[in-house]
Amino acid sequence: MKSGLVGFLLLLGGIASSAQRISPDTIALSGGALIVQPIVHASVVLTLAGKTIYADPVGGAAKYEGLAAPDIILVTDIHGDHFDPATLRAIRREGTVLVVPQAVADKMPAAEKTGIVILGNGENKEILGIGVAAIPMYNLPASPTDPRHPKGRGNGYVLSARGNKLYLSGDTQGIPEMRALTGIDVAFVCMNLPYTMDIKEAAGAVLDFKPRIVYPYHYRGQGGFSDTEGFSKLVKAGDPDIDVRLRNWYPG
Repeated sequence: MKSGLVGFLLLLGGIASSAQRISPDTIALSGGALIVQPIVHASVVLTLAGKTIYADPVGGAAKYEGLAAPDIILVTDIHGDHFDPATLRAIRREGTVLVVPQAVADKMPAAEKTGIVILGNGENKEILGIGVAAIPMYNLPASPTDPRHPKGRGNGYVLSARGNKLYLSGDTQGIPEMRALTGIDVAFVCMNLPYTMDIKEAAGAVLDFKPRIVYPYHYRGQGGFSDTEGFSKLVKAGDPDIDVRLRNWYPG
């Protein structure tokens, strides 16, 4: 488990209730509107192509009060700021499709594995009309034994619908697989030391794959918050056409 994660999870449990939740963004895409509802840290709720998608929901059901029930839930990795079994039990509904890497499935009770889809890096599946592709996420140098984020254990995700593509990085550094992405309309990119990467590496990766819109998220690290304003300046200096959306992922 990440160092200091227990204390951080206690913090997550006390912030970003539905009353504190910031307002969502509505983004016009060629295939229709995308609604982005930041929750906390790596947790986000998306409305895409008429479906409600929860990514890495943690922190209890209260944080999701008033939002549509999830059609799809994506979990990126085994750490508690991404995989929260109690929250999953509280928010899953009949018909909700849970998409997880094998390492997460291995930690789930047999009774809760009904309706799950297990994807490994490089695999993809169409789910309720949404294309879901599992993208590698890992720390550099790549290692199958890295204690934090070994290559092959967790998934980033690329979602495709109606000609639009969204990218959720999960916990990763600026890996070649991220830099090689193409055609991404909206990206969510992590940046928190020592767990993932600093703002320079994150900005460099974003400038390589050039999403139309990028949200820095998952930006609280061991030493506090990453400098998202500095990240924005680095991206804008390299490509002023990239729209950097700075939102408060840690309300309260």
